[in-house]
Amino acid sequence: MVFAAIDIGSNAMRLLFCRVYVVDGKPHFSKEELFRMPIRLGEDVFVNGKISEQKAERLMTTLKGFSELIKAYDVKDYRAVATSAMRDASNGVQIIERIKTETGLNVEIIDGKSEASMVFSNHVEELLNPKNAYLYIDVGGGSTELTLYYNSKVISAKSFNIGTVRMLLDKADKQEWEEMKIWLKKNTVGIHPLFAIGSGGNINKIFKMSGKKETKHLSYDKLKGIYEMLCSYTYQERIERLDLKPDRADVIVPAAKIFLTVMKNADIEKVFVPQVGLSDGLVHQLYDTHLEKVKNSVLPK
Repeated sequence: MVFAAIDIGSNAMRLLFCRVYVVDGKPHFSKEELFRMPIRLGEDVFVNGKISEQKAERLMTTLKGFSELIKAYDVKDYRAVATSAMRDASNGVQIIERIKTETGLNVEIIDGKSEASMVFSNHVEELLNPKNAYLYIDVGGGSTELTLYYNSKVISAKSFNIGTVRMLLDKADKQEWEEMKIWLKKNTVGIHPLFAIGSGGNINKIFKMSGKKETKHLSYDKLKGIYEMLCSYTYQERIERLDLKPDRADVIVPAAKIFLTVMKNADIEKVFVPQVGLSDGLVHQLYDTHLEKVKNSVLPK
């Protein structure tokens, strides 16, 4: 069966089609297609507080296309969510209503805590050593979600309004940085060793740039080296020499800085990069909901 997930972020929006099949009693999630559009809603919202008509039109056009693709794929179910930029937009609710009217899609505006929970629904910690503690770091355009996993359970989670697009626009508040550092030190004290799990398009790209294949992690020093290398190039050079897309070439630098800041303040030496994100977590939740419906349908009434 195929599920679809739409993630309307502050930098880009994505549509993921994922096929789920069961082997030896365990579900396997296979990405079929991923469509990405760099609308960058945060450019409007973090400066002017609302989504402009120009951005809204691009959003509607893209979602009309996504809606048709979902119909063509004949998916079992779909879910669409909007995150930081839509949360902060003064006309966010009106935009969501317009989406429903013009495209037929139901989009939810989710808060930071829900976003962190959805990202963590990927359960990638199950693939790693259960005896270790992990800090799940999801860096987006408008916010960073942190989830601390210890003793086989989530012990703390927090969303901070620190994101790549906010930083490019100089809209990441210094107080928010301080609060994140305080939260990290308070919640990770005495937990050692602690490893990171990184998600988001930027850390995925950085991992690919590292050339590592035999392992799924980056050391703090390796990440810092890539960050310094990226900073040594101009925006245009990152596009031309590093073959980065224009909408990736700018945000990748603040993304690396966020990861380094989190790792330094939590005393983390390694970040695992399973190359999953919010849309993958949405698919996992859709599948869990499907199983629950099947279970309830066979129970005696």
